[in-house]
Amino acid sequence: MNIIVLPLVSSSSQQHVKSIDSIADKKDSIHKVSHKLMFEIRLHGFLLWASMGFLMPVGILAIRMSNRQECGTRLKILFYVHVVSQILSLLISTAGAVMSVKNFNNSFNNHHQRLGLALYGIIWLQALTGVLRPCRGSKGRSGWFFAHWLLGTAISILGIINIYTGLRAYHEKTSRSIKPWTIVLTAEISLIAFVYLFQDKWLYIQKQGLILGDESVTPKQQDSSSTEKQKESSSEKC
Repeated sequence: MNIIVLPLVSSSSQQHVKSIDSIADKKDSIHKVSHKLMFEIRLHGFLLWASMGFLMPVGILAIRMSNRQECGTRLKILFYVHVVSQILSLLISTAGAVMSVKNFNNSFNNHHQRLGLALYGIIWLQALTGVLRPCRGSKGRSGWFFAHWLLGTAISILGIINIYTGLRAYHEKTSRSIKPWTIVLTAEISLIAFVYLFQDKWLYIQKQGLILGDESVTPKQQDSSSTEKQKESSSEKC
Protein backbone atom coordinates (compact mmCIF):
# COMPACT_ATOMS: atom_id res chain seq x y z
CA MET A 1 0.00 0.00 0.00
CA ASN A 2 2.83 2.42 0.85
CA ILE A 3 4.51 1.54 -2.42
CA ILE A 4 1.41 2.70 -4.32
CA VAL A 5 0.93 5.95 -2.38
CA LEU A 6 4.51 7.18 -2.62
CA PRO A 7 4.60 7.41 -6.43
CA LEU A 8 1.32 9.33 -6.40
CA VAL A 9 2.64 11.81 -3.86
CA SER A 10 5.89 12.21 -5.72
CA SER A 11 4.11 12.76 -9.08
CA SER A 12 1.78 15.39 -7.62
CA SER A 13 4.71 17.17 -5.99
CA GLN A 14 6.56 17.12 -9.31
CA GLN A 15 3.55 18.65 -11.08
CA HIS A 16 3.35 21.34 -8.40
CA VAL A 17 7.04 22.12 -8.83
CA LYS A 18 6.61 22.27 -12.62
CA SER A 19 3.69 24.69 -12.31
CA ILE A 20 5.74 26.93 -10.02
CA ASP A 21 8.63 26.79 -12.45
CA SER A 22 6.35 27.72 -15.38
CA ILE A 23 4.97 30.72 -13.48
CA ALA A 24 8.48 31.80 -12.62
CA ASP A 25 9.54 31.39 -16.24
CA LYS A 26 6.63 33.58 -17.38
CA LYS A 27 7.60 36.26 -14.88
CA ASP A 28 11.20 36.07 -16.01
CA SER A 29 10.19 36.33 -19.67
CA ILE A 30 8.05 39.39 -18.95
CA HIS A 31 10.95 40.91 -17.03
CA LYS A 32 13.34 40.20 -19.90
CA VAL A 33 10.94 41.59 -22.52
CA SER A 34 10.35 44.73 -20.48
CA HIS A 35 14.09 45.38 -20.36
CA LYS A 36 14.92 44.35 -23.90
CA LEU A 37 12.04 45.79 -25.91
CA MET A 38 10.55 48.44 -23.63
CA PHE A 39 12.05 51.35 -25.53
CA GLU A 40 10.96 49.96 -28.93
CA ILE A 41 7.44 49.24 -27.71
CA ARG A 42 7.02 52.71 -26.23
CA LEU A 43 8.47 54.41 -29.31
CA HIS A 44 6.20 52.35 -31.57
CA GLY A 45 3.18 53.32 -29.49
CA PHE A 46 4.16 57.00 -29.47
CA LEU A 47 4.64 57.07 -33.25
CA LEU A 48 1.29 55.45 -33.93
CA TRP A 49 -0.47 57.76 -31.46
CA ALA A 50 1.14 60.81 -33.10
CA SER A 51 0.00 59.55 -36.50
CA MET A 52 -3.47 58.13 -35.85
CA GLY A 53 -4.38 59.85 -32.63
CA PHE A 54 -3.17 63.40 -33.29
CA LEU A 55 -2.07 64.36 -36.82
CA MET A 56 -4.84 62.52 -38.63
CA PRO A 57 -7.66 64.11 -36.56
CA VAL A 58 -6.01 67.55 -36.82
CA GLY A 59 -5.97 67.24 -40.61
CA ILE A 60 -9.62 66.23 -40.65
CA LEU A 61 -10.59 69.17 -38.44
CA ALA A 62 -8.64 71.56 -40.69
CA ILE A 63 -10.34 70.42 -43.90
CA ARG A 64 -13.72 70.50 -42.18
CA MET A 65 -13.12 74.08 -41.05
CA SER A 66 -12.16 75.01 -44.62
CA ASN A 67 -15.67 74.12 -45.80
CA ARG A 68 -16.90 77.31 -44.11
CA GLN A 69 -14.41 79.46 -46.01
CA GLU A 70 -15.28 80.75 -49.46
CA CYS A 71 -11.81 81.81 -50.56
CA GLY A 72 -8.76 83.74 -49.43
CA THR A 73 -5.67 83.18 -47.35
CA ARG A 74 -7.41 81.37 -44.51
CA LEU A 75 -8.76 78.74 -46.89
CA LYS A 76 -5.27 78.11 -48.26
CA ILE A 77 -3.79 77.86 -44.77
CA LEU A 78 -6.38 75.29 -43.67
CA PHE A 79 -5.86 73.28 -46.85
CA TYR A 80 -2.08 73.19 -46.37
CA VAL A 81 -2.51 72.24 -42.71
CA HIS A 82 -4.62 69.32 -43.90
CA VAL A 83 -2.06 68.25 -46.51
CA VAL A 84 1.02 68.60 -44.27
CA SER A 85 -0.60 66.82 -41.32
CA GLN A 86 -1.68 63.90 -43.51
CA ILE A 87 1.77 63.58 -45.09
CA LEU A 88 3.43 63.60 -41.68
CA SER A 89 0.89 61.07 -40.45
CA LEU A 90 1.71 58.80 -43.40
CA LEU A 91 5.46 59.03 -42.82
CA ILE A 92 5.23 58.49 -39.07
CA SER A 93 2.90 55.50 -39.41
CA THR A 94 5.27 54.01 -42.00
CA ALA A 95 8.16 54.42 -39.55
CA GLY A 96 6.06 52.66 -36.90
CA ALA A 97 5.31 49.83 -39.34
CA VAL A 98 9.00 49.40 -40.19
CA MET A 99 9.84 49.30 -36.49
CA SER A 100 7.15 46.70 -35.91
CA VAL A 101 8.45 44.43 -38.68
CA LYS A 102 12.06 44.83 -37.59
CA ASN A 103 11.82 44.48 -33.81
CA PHE A 104 8.60 42.64 -32.95
CA ASN A 105 7.29 39.13 -33.43
CA ASN A 106 4.59 39.65 -36.06
CA SER A 107 2.71 36.37 -35.95
CA PHE A 108 -0.59 38.21 -36.62
CA ASN A 109 -2.40 36.13 -34.01
CA ASN A 110 -4.09 39.10 -32.32
CA HIS A 111 -6.44 41.92 -33.31
CA HIS A 112 -3.83 44.66 -32.90
CA GLN A 113 -1.43 43.23 -35.47
CA ARG A 114 -4.14 42.31 -37.97
CA LEU A 115 -5.82 45.68 -37.74
CA GLY A 116 -2.47 47.42 -37.99
CA LEU A 117 -1.62 45.55 -41.19
CA ALA A 118 -4.95 46.55 -42.73
CA LEU A 119 -4.42 50.16 -41.67
CA TYR A 120 -1.03 50.40 -43.33
CA GLY A 121 -2.56 49.35 -46.64
CA ILE A 122 -5.53 51.73 -46.34
CA ILE A 123 -3.27 54.67 -45.43
CA TRP A 124 -1.20 54.30 -48.57
CA LEU A 125 -4.36 53.88 -50.64
CA GLN A 126 -5.68 57.12 -49.13
CA ALA A 127 -2.42 58.87 -50.00
CA LEU A 128 -2.78 57.66 -53.59
CA THR A 129 -6.30 59.05 -53.83
CA GLY A 130 -5.01 62.37 -52.48
CA VAL A 131 -2.36 62.55 -55.20
CA LEU A 132 -4.89 61.65 -57.92
CA ARG A 133 -7.33 64.37 -56.85
CA PRO A 134 -9.32 65.56 -59.90
CA CYS A 135 -10.03 69.23 -60.53
CA ARG A 136 -13.21 70.86 -59.31
CA GLY A 137 -16.04 70.65 -61.79
CA SER A 138 -14.80 67.44 -63.43
CA LYS A 139 -17.04 64.40 -63.78
CA GLY A 140 -15.08 62.20 -61.39
CA ARG A 141 -14.85 64.80 -58.63
CA SER A 142 -17.95 63.61 -56.74
CA GLY A 143 -16.90 59.96 -56.78
CA TRP A 144 -13.37 60.87 -55.73
CA PHE A 145 -14.62 63.05 -52.88
CA PHE A 146 -16.84 60.27 -51.53
CA ALA A 147 -14.03 57.69 -51.72
CA HIS A 148 -11.53 60.06 -50.11
CA TRP A 149 -13.95 60.93 -47.31
CA LEU A 150 -14.87 57.27 -46.74
CA LEU A 151 -11.24 56.13 -46.54
CA GLY A 152 -10.30 59.00 -44.25
CA THR A 153 -13.18 58.26 -41.89
CA ALA A 154 -12.34 54.55 -41.84
CA ILE A 155 -8.66 55.26 -41.11
CA SER A 156 -9.54 57.59 -38.25
CA ILE A 157 -11.97 55.18 -36.58
CA LEU A 158 -9.85 52.06 -37.08
CA GLY A 159 -6.70 53.93 -36.04
CA ILE A 160 -8.23 55.02 -32.75
CA ILE A 161 -9.49 51.49 -32.11
CA ASN A 162 -6.03 50.12 -32.84
CA ILE A 163 -4.46 52.50 -30.33
CA TYR A 164 -6.70 51.01 -27.64
CA THR A 165 -5.82 47.46 -28.72
CA GLY A 166 -2.15 48.46 -28.71
CA LEU A 167 -2.44 49.64 -25.12
CA ARG A 168 -4.01 46.31 -24.26
CA ALA A 169 -1.17 44.45 -25.98
CA TYR A 170 1.33 46.62 -24.10
CA HIS A 171 -0.31 45.63 -20.82
CA GLU A 172 -0.18 41.95 -21.70
CA LYS A 173 3.48 42.19 -22.72
CA THR A 174 4.78 44.17 -19.78
CA SER A 175 2.09 43.88 -17.06
CA ARG A 176 2.22 47.69 -16.75
CA SER A 177 -0.89 49.69 -15.93
CA ILE A 178 -2.52 51.38 -18.94
CA LYS A 179 -5.32 53.14 -17.07
CA PRO A 180 -3.75 56.66 -17.11
CA TRP A 181 -2.98 56.43 -20.84
CA THR A 182 -6.48 55.15 -21.57
CA ILE A 183 -8.04 58.06 -19.67
CA VAL A 184 -5.85 60.64 -21.44
CA LEU A 185 -6.56 59.14 -24.87
CA THR A 186 -10.30 59.00 -24.22
CA ALA A 187 -10.34 62.64 -23.09
CA GLU A 188 -8.42 63.70 -26.20
CA ILE A 189 -10.67 61.79 -28.59
CA SER A 190 -13.77 63.16 -26.86
CA LEU A 191 -12.49 66.72 -27.24
CA ILE A 192 -11.71 66.21 -30.94
CA ALA A 193 -15.14 64.69 -31.54
CA PHE A 194 -16.79 67.60 -29.73
CA VAL A 195 -14.96 70.18 -31.86
CA TYR A 196 -15.75 68.21 -35.00
CA LEU A 197 -19.47 68.05 -34.28
CA PHE A 198 -19.69 71.58 -32.86
CA GLN A 199 -18.63 73.21 -36.12
CA ASP A 200 -21.96 72.42 -37.74
CA LYS A 201 -23.84 73.95 -34.82
CA TRP A 202 -21.75 77.12 -34.71
CA LEU A 203 -23.30 78.64 -37.82
CA TYR A 204 -26.72 77.56 -36.62
CA ILE A 205 -26.15 79.34 -33.31
CA GLN A 206 -25.06 82.49 -35.13
CA LYS A 207 -28.14 82.39 -37.35
CA GLN A 208 -30.35 82.11 -34.28
CA GLY A 209 -29.16 85.54 -33.19
CA LEU A 210 -27.35 84.38 -30.08
CA ILE A 211 -24.04 85.75 -31.33
CA LEU A 212 -24.00 88.71 -33.67
CA GLY A 213 -20.82 90.74 -33.53
CA ASP A 214 -20.08 91.96 -30.02
CA GLU A 215 -23.68 92.07 -28.81
CA SER A 216 -26.13 89.30 -28.08
CA VAL A 217 -29.49 89.63 -29.80
CA THR A 218 -32.48 87.40 -29.24
CA PRO A 219 -34.87 86.32 -32.01
CA LYS A 220 -37.67 88.40 -30.42
CA GLN A 221 -35.55 91.53 -30.64
CA GLN A 222 -34.84 90.77 -34.28
CA ASP A 223 -38.57 90.38 -35.00
CA SER A 224 -39.41 93.61 -33.18
CA SER A 225 -36.67 95.53 -34.98
CA SER A 226 -37.89 94.22 -38.33
CA THR A 227 -41.49 95.25 -37.57
CA GLU A 228 -40.33 98.73 -36.52
CA LYS A 229 -38.41 99.09 -39.79
CA GLN A 230 -41.52 98.08 -41.72
CA LYS A 231 -43.59 100.68 -39.86
CA GLU A 232 -41.04 103.40 -40.56
CA SER A 233 -40.91 102.54 -44.24
CA SER A 234 -44.70 102.49 -44.50
CA SER A 235 -44.95 105.87 -42.73
CA GLU A 236 -42.38 107.32 -45.12
CA LYS A 237 -44.38 106.11 -48.10
CA CYS A 238 -47.51 107.76 -46.76
